[in-house]
Amino acid sequence: MSKLAQLQAALAALDPLHLEVLDESHMHSRGLETHYKVVIASPAFAGLNAVKRHQKVYASLGELTSQVHALALHTYTPEEWAQQGAAPDSPTCKGGSKRDA
Repeated sequence: MSKLAQLQAALAALDPLHLEVLDESHMHSRGLETHYKVVIASPAFAGLNAVKRHQKVYASLGELTSQVHALALHTYTPEEWAQQGAAPDSPTCKGGSKRDA
């Protein structure tokens, strides 16, 4: 199973109304399957601030987090997602990696 599929399966535990897991590794210099963007709308985030929402995501991912270099999280309640409807674009990578030195 690909890392992308593993991330999607793990995040399904949050019963998301909306879930996107995007492999953005091509935008960075660290290789394949290293940088991901997660856009998730879940009732599990109701009443939680951004830190608590991110903690829920990391808890559902468990040890998968150690296999990812970067994880951009965009977490919404269903109501917020209905209003917003999209996550911001990821910034362009401005740096290399230690391997480039």
